[in-house]
Amino acid sequence: MGRNQIKKKIALKPKKVEQASSGPSIPSLLEKAQSLIVQCDYELAHRFITRILEKDPSNITAKEMLGVVQLETGDIAAARTTFTALLSPNSSPPPPSAHLYLAQLCEDEPQEALQHYQAAIEILMVQLKGKERAQDLPVDDEAEVKGNIVRALIGQVEIWMDPSYDLCFDPAAEKTCEDLLATALQTDPGNAEALQALASVRMSQQRPEEAKECLEQAWSAWKDLDADDPKLPPISTRLAIVKLFLELDLHSQALLVLHGIMASDDQEVEAWYLEAWCFFLMSEQAKEKGDEISWRELATDARDSLGTCQMLHETEGHPDTPLLDHVKELISKLDALGIKPSPSREGGEDGEDEGEWEDEDEDEDEDEDEDVEMA
Repeated sequence: MGRNQIKKKIALKPKKVEQASSGPSIPSLLEKAQSLIVQCDYELAHRFITRILEKDPSNITAKEMLGVVQLETGDIAAARTTFTALLSPNSSPPPPSAHLYLAQLCEDEPQEALQHYQAAIEILMVQLKGKERAQDLPVDDEAEVKGNIVRALIGQVEIWMDPSYDLCFDPAAEKTCEDLLATALQTDPGNAEALQALASVRMSQQRPEEAKECLEQAWSAWKDLDADDPKLPPISTRLAIVKLFLELDLHSQALLVLHGIMASDDQEVEAWYLEAWCFFLMSEQAKEKGDEISWRELATDARDSLGTCQMLHETEGHPDTPLLDHVKELISKLDALGIKPSPSREGGEDGEDEGEWEDEDEDEDEDEDEDVEMA
């Protein structure tokens, strides 16, 4: 199982700071900066963060946000320096998010990554015990801490299972993964991400029926939620469950999850790719059964999704070259079989018009952000 990309956001909660000077308070600036990060407006977020650090150079939350912005804008070395500085003895205990991000940055140092994950888990466990004693704290606050603990434990599992590391071949790897996931499910029983990781472990153990049970249980926790519900797992997690569904030939479940992802973001390249691959696999099964009509319909659906995937991949400059190569290979294969895009997919002018309207809205939003900053 590959490690998660550094797209996960560790929830940052602005700390209350007394503000004696004029102008926007630090908490309000932190809130605005966090909102801009969520909107992926990193340039403007950086300006707000700079303003906060000018007022309060030791503000830990602002430094965390700075590290996130540096990561998302590709300045990995600066982000590493920023997060490492948060682990200084003067920051006791250090924010667990610093360890979590540094763990994900240790691409070539699995042992160091494991140490960062473990350090984050220990800090978060202490926080969780404190929250369990404080009965008046919000339930959401406790759930957030549990979620971060589970994600850190899953991060360790992914390292142990990654075939690019020698740890994968360690005799203790299987038991270690079992123990880590047991801890995750003890910390947060029924956690969908933990159950999904357990399904992946069961797949590696050639126990597909148990893997299906884990996936169905994980999916049931969120499959009926609305597309904009904040309780939905991140898109990366939902894409991962789609891949597992496809490995287990659970095509209907995979398509339902993909349709939910596209309802949230219809520009998600990997979602279009997986939808195309799902339709292609289904068409192959129909072909084997001699169902000519279903085969052609499903193959055409696959061809349509492949075309959209290729267009988005090239337009956005998506970095996954092997994915694009496979898309082109499948298109060539379908073309050779006489499968062409359906007429409704050959235009695309409506979509371009919508894109222009979205750009105009974004410009208006940026103007509003500038007004806030200048206030």
